[in-house]
Amino acid sequence: MTTTALTLKQSELLLGAPIGSLDAYVERVSRLPVLSREEEMELASRFRDQDDLEAARLLVLSHLRFVVHVARGYLGYGLPVGDLIQEGNVGLMKAVKRFDPTVGVRLVSFAVHWIRAEIHEYVLRNWRLVRVATTKAQRKLFFNLRKMKKNLAWLSEDETRAVASDLGVDPSEVREMEQRLSARDLSFDPTPADDEERDYSPAAYLQADDADPAVAVERAESEDVSTLALGRALQQLDPRSRRIVETRWLAEDKLTLHELADELGVSAERVRQVEAQALRKLKALMADA
Repeated sequence: MTTTALTLKQSELLLGAPIGSLDAYVERVSRLPVLSREEEMELASRFRDQDDLEAARLLVLSHLRFVVHVARGYLGYGLPVGDLIQEGNVGLMKAVKRFDPTVGVRLVSFAVHWIRAEIHEYVLRNWRLVRVATTKAQRKLFFNLRKMKKNLAWLSEDETRAVASDLGVDPSEVREMEQRLSARDLSFDPTPADDEERDYSPAAYLQADDADPAVAVERAESEDVSTLALGRALQQLDPRSRRIVETRWLAEDKLTLHELADELGVSAERVRQVEAQALRKLKALMADA
């Protein structure tokens, strides 16, 4: 039995049994054998050239401990470490799929970028209800600014310029991202507080568009005037045109062009032409009203 076959068997035994907790998972993956450069090259070549899924599986298993190590570096974001590890594992599998053993680098050096990319995307999706970074530049600024801030105090002007210089961005972008990092999520309409004076949710002070009675009255009068003008304009159409407009635009159960064509004894194209002429006339009549 080769070393690779032996390590595969050991991996199956270690992960084959049920894992009841995150601590148990971490303990199990820390006991998985680490592949030598030669074994890694052999497995990667088998996967690339022969589509050997068992080889890919062993490449993933042997690097699970590294994903745990990377994921623990993101504990400061307040997200479940199990979810961070899971996202990192997705990145590891993507890296294995794209790894080229002929380049001459170890898989771990290649995979770290994919692992971090998946974890970064997860952090940005879940750190806040509203995403704080959407562009590539904003993502880079988000993670780097988190690392560079030494305390909870706001950056001074000199510190802001220094951070902007280090990251190659404009100082205004640093200030904007710092504001986003310092903000917190606020429910629009949370459970009412016992003390109504302490209920500062947006629902408590944002005014609805129709809250002003004067606006509501004005809107209702405008609708009444428009309805009256439309009725008068319809009376000035000939019976056929009025019938087409009413059944095509104003009725609850609207008729199709072909249904009206059968009813009026003309072609569907003729119904369409009459309809277009009638609508133009209505528009002109209502504009003059």
